[in-house]
Amino acid sequence: MTPTAVVEIGRQAVEITLLISAPLFIAALATGLLVSIFQAATQINEATLSFVPKLIVLFITLVVAGPWMITMLTDFMRRLYSSIPSIIG
Repeated sequence: MTPTAVVEIGRQAVEITLLISAPLFIAALATGLLVSIFQAATQINEATLSFVPKLIVLFITLVVAGPWMITMLTDFMRRLYSSIPSIIG
């Protein structure tokens, strides 16, 4: 196993991690932005007003994007396991 192969596997793992986490991060970012604009406009400073909508949006995003996320992860794992013989020998 060469250092190049290790770096390539690590790069692919980081890439998959970023792709899988992107929908959740974007949904949380958009929800947080909307809630902060609402809080600034109404001058309501309630911590749960920020937390509960993010939690709900993240759950909905996970339900919608979950199958795609699982497919991406399982495809990566299948490719990784199937390439073990060529990596080792």
